Parts: sequence; structure tokens; C-alpha cells
Amino acid sequence: MKWDDGLNKIFEIQENIKDIHPFIEKLFPVTVAENNKIFIFEPELKEKKYVFVKEANAPLEIPRGARSAFLLECYKNKVSCVITSEAFDNPFGYVAIFHEFMHCMQYELCEIRIKNNLKIFQKAILEKNFNWELDYPFLYNNLEFENAYSSFLKSVYDKNFEDISKNRKLLRKILNYEDFEYMVIQEWKEGFARFIENKISERLGFKENRYGSVKPFTRISFYVGGEGYIKFLTAIEPDLAVEIEKLFYKMMSQQ
Repeated sequence: MKWDDGLNKIFEIQENIKDIHPFIEKLFPVTVAENNKIFIFEPELKEKKYVFVKEANAPLEIPRGARSAFLLECYKNKVSCVITSEAFDNPFGYVAIFHEFMHCMQYELCEIRIKNNLKIFQKAILEKNFNWELDYPFLYNNLEFENAYSSFLKSVYDKNFEDISKNRKLLRKILNYEDFEYMVIQEWKEGFARFIENKISERLGFKENRYGSVKPFTRISFYVGGEGYIKFLTAIEPDLAVEIEKLFYKMMSQQ
């Protein structure tokens, strides 16, 4: 198909970066969205190419520039990286694909098990709010939160253990339990993917992605805070970089 070259380049990029982290050694399905249709491709490992397996109507509107990972009902509810084709037009598009592969790996390993233990997730399921991760009314503009999270971001990049611990305890104090759960699950999920993304970017000669690091804070700010916290925690306990379920609970512990 017309995207064969772009898809197969994923194998070339992987060969150059697979030593960065064990999770990069696994490739996932890639779904290309175009004209309200989706085209699903699976990796053929022996031949090192992606093969077309299914065409279907898009389950929702997928705008140009989309980079995401989610379950596809038409694909037996398997998880896939979902993109639009311009991701193949420049090398950074491939960095984004591997970012989404990290979400696929999180899902396969432990994401649902973690979420099932979260009050915020249980409540969302009861309310049939399936967009809760994007729609959650977090108090980003609360001055007390802004000051505490700004201080936390500074402490992780200063690698100041005492201040990190103090700031995490402060965040737990000023946030209600569901808000704290929301913050941590976003830091874990998006922060880990950003953590791997920036390692790949460094290898390929791109600038570090710090988008979300300045006020006003948004959900994207948890990508930055999560990455910084994960870098700090994995420097102390390297196994946490692979034992990502344990990593989540470490992040929840306010240490």
C-alpha cells in the first residue's frame, strides 16, 4: 500500500534505538486514519515489515496530526498506535510513534490493573464517562496548586530529594484523593512515554521536548512533571524503569 515505505521505516528506526530501553524491542500495530477510514497494519517480525490486515470505518473523528493509542473494537479490542499519514514525513513523527508504543506497552502490562484500583476510574466507569482522562476538571488554575507544582518541577530538575519529598507531601495535602490519583496516573502514563520519547530524541539528535513546563498548567504539564519524577526515581532504583507497575505505586507514595 502507499504507506509501506513509511511503515517499514519503523523497523529501521527501532534498530537504531532498541538498546535505549527493553520496551522498544516490541513493535505494535499501527493504524493509519484517512478520509473517515482506518487502515490497520501489523508488524511482521521475520520479514521486518508491516502488513495490511484490515480496513474499517473510523470509530470517531481522527483529525490530521493525531497521535494516539487506543483499543479498536473492529480489531478485537486490541490496542494500536493510531496516526495520520504525515507522521511518516519527518523523523520526529517516528519519535511520536514510539511514544504511543509505550502506551500500548503500558496497556498490555498493567494499566487496567492499576486503574481498577483507582477510585477516580471506578467512579468514571459507573458514570459511563469514558473520556474522563481528557475531561477531568482538575484545578490547574488554583494558586495553591500552581505554586506547589512549580516548586515540584524545580525540585525534580534540581534532583533535590528532600524538596521532592516535601513537595509531593504538599501536593497530597492540598489535593483531594481523586485529584491526587488523577495527577499521578497522568504523570505515570504520559510521563513515562515522554521519558522514553526524550531518550529517543536525544539519540536521534532532536531537542528535548519540554512542552507543558510553564504556566498556565494543563494536563500536558503532567507529562513534564511525570518525566522528571520518573528520571529521578529510576536513577535511584533503576529497576523501576522496567517494573512500571511498581513505579506507579512509588509515585503514589509521596516519597
